Amino acid sequence: MTLATWITVSRLLAVPILLYGLQSHDQGLTVRWICLGVFLLAALTDWLDGYIARRFDQVTDLGKFLDPLVDKLLILCPLIALVGLQLIPAWTVALLLVRELAIAGWRVQQVQVSGANLWGKAKTVSQITAVALLIAPLSPTWDLLTSVSYIVAIALTLISGIIYLWPPASKA
Repeated sequence: MTLATWITVSRLLAVPILLYGLQSHDQGLTVRWICLGVFLLAALTDWLDGYIARRFDQVTDLGKFLDPLVDKLLILCPLIALVGLQLIPAWTVALLLVRELAIAGWRVQQVQVSGANLWGKAKTVSQITAVALLIAPLSPTWDLLTSVSYIVAIALTLISGIIYLWPPASKA
């Protein structure tokens, strides 16, 4: 395994920490800020592993498969915990989960795995932003920005999924 792939796999360590820290309403502000730091650090490794893979010619099919899979876990697991905290509705996470499973199922069937396109990258950035705002114990003055950010993340998730699965126009 390459260094880039090891960094991708290391991002998984954040998931149980986040789930543990977000498991109840009584965890306190300090724990929520720690969870935010863990989440943002893990999200930063998403950029880092991609940079290392491209810079040092470590792009592999395994990395192209694992990176989005780990991204899905890093995003969906905290969202599930946030449903438990009643900060977001469960149906929104179910919608995201269905999209992500559809894309993952489609990718498994492909002979050659393609990397993320611009829409996929925009989806990832919007999801990271939304999850970070949802995890952060911010004052109610941030509620509108947080809600809009989450709605944008949902929209970009659905749009990028449709674009990813849409058959390319045939060249005549």
